[in-house]
Amino acid sequence: MSREGRRRVTMGVWRTVAGVATVAGAVWCAWSIAAAIQGNQAGLPSSARPIPLRPPELKTNGVLDRAWLARVLALPKGATLMGLDLAQLRIRLLAEGQVKSAELSRKFPDTLVVRILERSPMARLMAQFGSEAPRSFLVARDGVAFPGINFDSAMVETLPWLDGVRPVRRGTGLEPIAGMEKVSDLLATAQLQAGRLYRSWQVVSLARLGESDGEIEVKTRDGLKIVFGANEDFLRQLARLDVVLDSIGDHPPRPLREINLALGSQVPVSFGAVGAPADAAPTPVSPTAPAAGRPAFILPAFPDFHSHP
Repeated sequence: MSREGRRRVTMGVWRTVAGVATVAGAVWCAWSIAAAIQGNQAGLPSSARPIPLRPPELKTNGVLDRAWLARVLALPKGATLMGLDLAQLRIRLLAEGQVKSAELSRKFPDTLVVRILERSPMARLMAQFGSEAPRSFLVARDGVAFPGINFDSAMVETLPWLDGVRPVRRGTGLEPIAGMEKVSDLLATAQLQAGRLYRSWQVVSLARLGESDGEIEVKTRDGLKIVFGANEDFLRQLARLDVVLDSIGDHPPRPLREINLALGSQVPVSFGAVGAPADAAPTPVSPTAPAAGRPAFILPAFPDFHSHP
Protein backbone atom coordinates (compact mmCIF):
# COMPACT_ATOMS: atom_id res chain seq x y z
CA MET A 1 0.00 0.00 0.00
CA SER A 2 1.27 3.43 -0.87
CA ARG A 3 2.06 6.02 1.78
CA GLU A 4 -1.04 8.03 0.87
CA GLY A 5 -3.22 4.94 1.17
CA ARG A 6 -1.88 4.13 4.61
CA ARG A 7 -2.60 7.71 5.72
CA ARG A 8 -6.21 7.47 4.53
CA VAL A 9 -6.73 4.18 6.37
CA THR A 10 -5.27 5.60 9.61
CA MET A 11 -7.47 8.69 9.45
CA GLY A 12 -10.51 6.51 8.87
CA VAL A 13 -9.75 4.44 11.97
CA TRP A 14 -9.38 7.56 14.14
CA ARG A 15 -12.66 8.96 12.84
CA THR A 16 -14.38 5.68 13.74
CA VAL A 17 -12.89 5.70 17.27
CA ALA A 18 -13.88 9.33 17.83
CA GLY A 19 -17.41 8.62 16.66
CA VAL A 20 -17.79 5.64 18.97
CA ALA A 21 -16.41 7.64 21.94
CA THR A 22 -18.85 10.50 21.26
CA VAL A 23 -21.82 8.16 21.11
CA ALA A 24 -20.71 6.37 24.28
CA GLY A 25 -20.33 9.68 26.14
CA ALA A 26 -23.78 10.82 25.08
CA VAL A 27 -25.31 7.53 26.22
CA TRP A 28 -23.51 7.76 29.60
CA CYS A 29 -24.73 11.33 30.17
CA ALA A 30 -28.30 10.43 29.26
CA TRP A 31 -28.22 7.44 31.58
CA SER A 32 -26.81 9.54 34.45
CA ILE A 33 -29.49 12.18 34.06
CA ALA A 34 -32.27 9.60 33.87
CA ALA A 35 -30.96 7.84 36.97
CA ALA A 36 -30.81 11.12 38.90
CA ILE A 37 -34.35 12.07 37.88
CA GLN A 38 -35.61 8.68 39.00
CA GLY A 39 -33.79 9.02 42.32
CA ASN A 40 -31.61 6.02 41.57
CA GLN A 41 -28.45 7.66 42.93
CA ALA A 42 -27.12 4.40 44.28
CA GLY A 43 -26.58 3.21 40.73
CA LEU A 44 -24.77 6.34 39.61
CA PRO A 45 -21.03 6.45 39.22
CA SER A 46 -19.36 8.16 42.20
CA SER A 47 -18.32 11.11 40.02
CA ALA A 48 -21.96 11.77 39.08
CA ARG A 49 -23.48 11.61 42.59
CA PRO A 50 -24.36 14.91 44.38
CA ILE A 51 -22.11 15.76 47.33
CA PRO A 52 -24.05 16.00 50.63
CA LEU A 53 -23.77 19.25 52.57
CA ARG A 54 -21.65 19.55 55.66
CA PRO A 55 -23.13 21.46 58.64
CA PRO A 56 -23.04 25.21 57.79
CA GLU A 57 -20.18 27.30 59.12
CA LEU A 58 -21.31 30.20 61.36
CA LYS A 59 -19.25 33.33 61.90
CA THR A 60 -20.79 35.89 64.27
CA ASN A 61 -19.89 38.73 66.60
CA GLY A 62 -22.46 37.65 69.18
CA VAL A 63 -23.98 34.71 71.03
CA LEU A 64 -25.97 32.79 68.40
CA ASP A 65 -24.76 29.25 67.75
CA ARG A 66 -24.96 26.45 65.18
CA ALA A 67 -28.02 24.89 66.79
CA TRP A 68 -29.91 28.16 66.28
CA LEU A 69 -28.62 28.38 62.70
CA ALA A 70 -29.77 24.87 61.85
CA ARG A 71 -33.24 25.60 63.24
CA VAL A 72 -33.66 28.85 61.30
CA LEU A 73 -32.26 27.64 57.97
CA ALA A 74 -34.16 24.33 58.15
CA LEU A 75 -32.20 22.88 55.22
CA PRO A 76 -33.92 19.82 53.71
CA LYS A 77 -32.28 16.43 53.95
CA GLY A 78 -30.20 15.71 50.91
CA ALA A 79 -29.80 19.38 49.93
CA THR A 80 -26.81 20.22 47.75
CA LEU A 81 -24.67 23.33 47.78
CA MET A 82 -25.71 24.45 44.30
CA GLY A 83 -29.35 23.71 45.06
CA LEU A 84 -29.55 26.26 47.88
CA ASP A 85 -31.46 29.52 47.39
CA LEU A 86 -29.13 31.91 49.22
CA ALA A 87 -31.45 34.91 48.87
CA GLN A 88 -34.32 33.03 50.53
CA LEU A 89 -32.08 31.74 53.32
CA ARG A 90 -30.88 35.29 53.99
CA ILE A 91 -34.50 36.46 54.36
CA ARG A 92 -35.04 33.76 57.00
CA LEU A 93 -32.02 34.95 58.97
CA LEU A 94 -33.00 38.63 58.83
CA ALA A 95 -36.51 37.76 60.05
CA GLU A 96 -34.83 37.06 63.40
CA GLY A 97 -34.63 40.50 65.05
CA GLN A 98 -31.39 39.61 66.79
CA VAL A 99 -29.68 39.47 63.36
CA LYS A 100 -28.75 42.91 62.03
CA SER A 101 -27.05 41.76 58.82
CA ALA A 102 -26.31 38.43 57.14
CA GLU A 103 -24.10 37.22 54.29
CA LEU A 104 -24.16 33.71 52.83
CA SER A 105 -21.58 32.19 50.49
CA ARG A 106 -20.74 28.80 49.00
CA LYS A 107 -17.45 27.11 49.83
CA PHE A 108 -17.06 24.28 47.39
CA PRO A 109 -17.58 21.46 47.31
CA ASP A 110 -19.96 21.03 50.26
CA THR A 111 -20.09 23.91 52.78
CA LEU A 112 -22.40 26.89 53.28
CA VAL A 113 -20.72 29.78 55.11
CA VAL A 114 -22.95 32.18 57.08
CA ARG A 115 -21.63 35.49 58.45
CA ILE A 116 -23.96 37.50 60.69
CA LEU A 117 -23.80 40.71 62.69
CA GLU A 118 -25.93 40.62 65.84
CA ARG A 119 -27.73 43.42 67.65
CA SER A 120 -26.72 44.20 71.22
CA PRO A 121 -29.51 44.81 73.75
CA MET A 122 -29.69 48.16 75.55
CA ALA A 123 -32.94 47.72 77.51
CA ARG A 124 -35.87 45.38 78.14
CA LEU A 125 -39.52 45.73 77.22
CA MET A 126 -42.63 43.86 78.35
CA ALA A 127 -45.43 43.66 75.76
CA GLN A 128 -48.85 42.04 75.75
CA PHE A 129 -51.35 41.75 72.88
CA GLY A 130 -54.97 40.86 73.52
CA SER A 131 -55.40 37.77 75.66
CA GLU A 132 -51.85 36.56 75.04
CA ALA A 133 -49.47 36.18 77.94
CA PRO A 134 -47.02 39.08 78.44
CA ARG A 135 -43.75 38.62 76.59
CA SER A 136 -40.33 40.03 77.37
CA PHE A 137 -38.24 41.57 74.57
CA LEU A 138 -34.76 42.99 74.37
CA VAL A 139 -34.40 46.32 72.58
CA ALA A 140 -31.34 47.37 70.57
CA ARG A 141 -30.00 50.84 69.83
CA ASP A 142 -31.93 51.08 66.56
CA GLY A 143 -35.20 50.34 68.37
CA VAL A 144 -35.58 46.78 67.09
CA ALA A 145 -37.10 44.49 69.72
CA PHE A 146 -36.35 40.76 69.74
CA PRO A 147 -36.84 37.86 72.18
CA GLY A 148 -33.12 37.38 72.76
CA ILE A 149 -31.40 34.00 72.40
CA ASN A 150 -28.36 32.70 74.30
CA PHE A 151 -27.70 35.92 76.22
CA ASP A 152 -26.32 35.54 79.73
CA SER A 153 -29.24 35.85 82.15
CA ALA A 154 -27.14 37.80 84.66
CA MET A 155 -26.36 40.39 81.99
CA VAL A 156 -30.01 40.65 80.96
CA GLU A 157 -31.00 41.32 84.58
CA THR A 158 -28.81 44.44 84.58
CA LEU A 159 -30.75 46.02 81.69
CA PRO A 160 -33.37 48.62 82.65
CA TRP A 161 -37.01 48.23 81.63
CA LEU A 162 -38.58 50.62 79.13
CA ASP A 163 -41.75 52.52 80.02
CA GLY A 164 -43.81 55.19 78.28
CA VAL A 165 -43.92 53.33 74.95
CA ARG A 166 -46.78 51.60 73.17
CA PRO A 167 -45.54 48.46 71.43
CA VAL A 168 -47.03 47.85 67.98
CA ARG A 169 -46.99 44.35 66.56
CA ARG A 170 -45.31 43.68 63.22
CA GLY A 171 -45.54 40.07 62.06
CA THR A 172 -44.10 37.93 64.83
CA GLY A 173 -42.21 40.87 66.35
CA LEU A 174 -42.68 44.56 67.11
CA GLU A 175 -42.35 47.84 65.27
CA PRO A 176 -39.04 49.56 66.10
CA ILE A 177 -39.22 51.70 69.26
CA ALA A 178 -38.84 55.39 68.38
CA GLY A 179 -36.26 57.38 70.34
CA MET A 180 -34.05 54.45 71.30
CA GLU A 181 -30.89 55.97 69.80
CA LYS A 182 -31.09 58.90 72.22
CA VAL A 183 -31.94 56.64 75.14
CA SER A 184 -29.08 54.31 74.20
CA ASP A 185 -26.67 57.27 74.25
CA LEU A 186 -27.70 57.99 77.84
CA LEU A 187 -27.52 54.34 78.92
CA ALA A 188 -24.14 53.72 77.27
CA THR A 189 -22.66 56.90 78.77
CA ALA A 190 -23.95 56.02 82.23
CA GLN A 191 -22.72 52.44 81.99
CA LEU A 192 -19.22 53.47 80.93
CA GLN A 193 -18.75 56.67 82.93
CA ALA A 194 -21.01 56.22 85.98
CA GLY A 195 -21.36 52.49 86.51
CA ARG A 196 -22.24 52.83 90.20
CA LEU A 197 -25.21 55.05 89.33
CA TYR A 198 -26.24 53.01 86.29
CA ARG A 199 -26.52 49.78 88.30
CA SER A 200 -29.32 51.31 90.37
CA TRP A 201 -31.45 52.22 87.33
CA GLN A 202 -34.57 50.10 87.01
CA VAL A 203 -36.97 51.85 84.57
CA VAL A 204 -36.38 54.33 81.74
CA SER A 205 -39.44 56.22 80.52
CA LEU A 206 -39.76 57.62 76.99
CA ALA A 207 -43.15 59.20 77.70
CA ARG A 208 -41.82 62.78 77.46
CA LEU A 209 -39.03 62.20 74.96
CA GLY A 210 -41.11 63.32 71.99
CA GLU A 211 -42.04 66.69 73.52
CA SER A 212 -40.38 69.95 72.43
CA ASP A 213 -38.06 69.95 75.45
CA GLY A 214 -37.44 66.21 75.22
CA GLU A 215 -36.81 64.54 78.56
CA ILE A 216 -35.85 61.05 79.61
CA GLU A 217 -37.02 59.90 83.03
CA VAL A 218 -35.09 57.27 84.96
CA LYS A 219 -36.43 55.56 88.06
CA THR A 220 -33.95 53.85 90.38
CA ARG A 221 -34.53 50.73 92.45
CA ASP A 222 -35.13 52.80 95.59
CA GLY A 223 -37.83 54.97 93.97
CA LEU A 224 -35.78 58.05 93.01
CA LYS A 225 -36.76 59.71 89.72
CA ILE A 226 -34.00 61.37 87.71
CA VAL A 227 -34.93 63.61 84.78
CA PHE A 228 -32.40 64.07 81.97
CA GLY A 229 -32.59 66.63 79.17
CA ALA A 230 -32.43 64.76 75.87
CA ASN A 231 -30.79 67.71 74.09
CA GLU A 232 -27.96 68.32 76.57
CA ASP A 233 -24.68 66.49 76.99
CA PHE A 234 -25.35 63.37 79.07
CA LEU A 235 -21.88 63.20 80.56
CA ARG A 236 -22.28 66.74 81.93
CA GLN A 237 -25.65 65.84 83.44
CA LEU A 238 -24.24 62.69 85.01
CA ALA A 239 -21.46 64.72 86.55
CA ARG A 240 -24.03 67.06 88.07
CA LEU A 241 -26.02 64.10 89.35
CA ASP A 242 -22.93 62.71 91.04
CA VAL A 243 -22.27 66.05 92.75
CA VAL A 244 -25.90 66.31 93.91
CA LEU A 245 -25.87 62.85 95.43
CA ASP A 246 -22.56 63.51 97.16
CA SER A 247 -23.95 66.79 98.56
CA ILE A 248 -27.03 65.07 99.95
CA GLY A 249 -25.15 62.10 101.36
CA ASP A 250 -26.18 58.52 101.93
CA HIS A 251 -28.71 59.27 104.69
CA PRO A 252 -30.83 62.34 103.85
CA PRO A 253 -33.27 63.52 106.56
CA ARG A 254 -36.20 62.98 104.17
CA PRO A 255 -36.65 60.44 101.35
CA LEU A 256 -35.15 61.73 98.13
CA ARG A 257 -37.80 61.70 95.42
CA GLU A 258 -36.69 63.59 92.30
CA ILE A 259 -33.62 65.22 90.78
CA ASN A 260 -34.21 67.26 87.63
CA LEU A 261 -31.11 67.66 85.48
CA ALA A 262 -32.99 68.97 82.44
CA LEU A 263 -33.12 72.62 83.52
CA GLY A 264 -29.53 73.61 83.00
CA SER A 265 -26.96 74.44 85.63
CA GLN A 266 -29.51 74.76 88.46
CA VAL A 267 -30.73 71.39 89.69
CA PRO A 268 -34.07 71.21 91.54
CA VAL A 269 -34.23 68.43 94.11
CA SER A 270 -37.45 67.29 95.79
CA PHE A 271 -38.04 65.17 98.87
CA GLY A 272 -40.97 63.16 100.13
CA ALA A 273 -42.54 63.33 103.55
CA VAL A 274 -40.83 61.57 106.42
CA GLY A 275 -42.02 57.96 106.55
CA ALA A 276 -43.45 58.03 103.01
CA PRO A 277 -43.28 54.68 101.18
CA ALA A 278 -40.35 54.20 98.85
CA ASP A 279 -42.54 54.12 95.74
CA ALA A 280 -44.45 57.32 96.51
CA ALA A 281 -44.75 59.74 93.60
CA PRO A 282 -42.07 62.45 93.59
CA THR A 283 -43.00 66.06 94.24
CA PRO A 284 -41.62 68.31 91.47
CA VAL A 285 -40.09 71.59 92.58
CA SER A 286 -39.88 74.84 90.62
CA PRO A 287 -36.35 75.90 89.71
CA THR A 288 -37.07 79.36 91.10
CA ALA A 289 -38.96 78.62 94.31
CA PRO A 290 -40.00 75.45 96.17
CA ALA A 291 -43.68 74.61 96.37
CA ALA A 292 -45.36 75.80 99.54
CA GLY A 293 -45.11 73.35 102.36
CA ARG A 294 -42.74 71.04 100.49
CA PRO A 295 -39.28 70.30 101.89
CA ALA A 296 -36.99 71.00 98.95
CA PHE A 297 -33.93 72.91 97.88
CA ILE A 298 -32.17 73.96 94.70
CA LEU A 299 -28.47 73.40 94.29
CA PRO A 300 -26.56 76.47 93.15
CA ALA A 301 -25.48 76.82 89.55
CA PHE A 302 -22.82 74.31 88.58
CA PRO A 303 -19.76 75.14 86.53
CA ASP A 304 -19.85 73.65 83.08
CA PHE A 305 -18.67 70.06 82.93
CA HIS A 306 -16.96 69.12 79.72
CA SER A 307 -16.27 65.73 78.18
CA HIS A 308 -12.65 64.75 77.89
CA PRO A 309 -11.31 62.10 75.57
